[in-house]
Amino acid sequence: MTRGRHRHPLLLEALQAGEVVVEELAERFGVSASTIRRDLQQLASEKTIRRTYGGAVIAHPLPETSLPEREAQARPEKAAIARAALSLLAEDDILILDGGSTVAAFGAGLARRRHAIITNNLPLATVLAGAPGLALTVLGGAVRPGSMSTMGPLAEAALRRLTADKAVVSGDGFVAGRGLCEAALEQVALKSLMMEQAAEVVVLMDSSKLGRATQGAWAPLPRRWTLVTDAGATEVQCAEAEAAGARVVRAGQ
Repeated sequence: MTRGRHRHPLLLEALQAGEVVVEELAERFGVSASTIRRDLQQLASEKTIRRTYGGAVIAHPLPETSLPEREAQARPEKAAIARAALSLLAEDDILILDGGSTVAAFGAGLARRRHAIITNNLPLATVLAGAPGLALTVLGGAVRPGSMSTMGPLAEAALRRLTADKAVVSGDGFVAGRGLCEAALEQVALKSLMMEQAAEVVVLMDSSKLGRATQGAWAPLPRRWTLVTDAGATEVQCAEAEAAGARVVRAGQ
């Protein structure tokens, strides 16, 4: 059993990984649920966390990392996810591709294939421009320097005129029942529209992001979708995604 004043830093560490529930914390620290509720109430009064129904989340989102920082993270996992996701495509699929480093790793593998591609991912657009088998459409709009992607009403207006077979998206985290989180409302507005305009939704996400709620803006997922993650995803993580409507593909398995 962890004693009171020593529990608070450990509680915050647990919450950094995403939303947790009271019963899970009580079991982890060997105390009663009422004790955990008192701890959470104390942290909430200090504005360190924010209470949710049955649990809590960190009050302030973690600082957003830059695109170069994200590109350097989990490179082997992203490469494996990209290969697995490419195997899910049908020839001549029309694809909507989201911003972000994991989708960029996937998109780089399309250069020798035949697809129509719609994207707001500016680094990926420069990679795919001129590929002989591809028809590339780039969504205009406001440029978000942190992710080097476009967003906003201009991007949304263009996207509403287009449809696709598959939307391939990612995010800063996934929580069952909430969807995908990002730092800005404009990001999730465009991401949600991408999913609406496609017949199928494929989410590319390494296992470190599953169950994480590190940002405060949310894009709900459709009733049925596909998650492509790495072989390190746990059975619990996969079960949570499946309960939220996912068909789970673990790269390398």
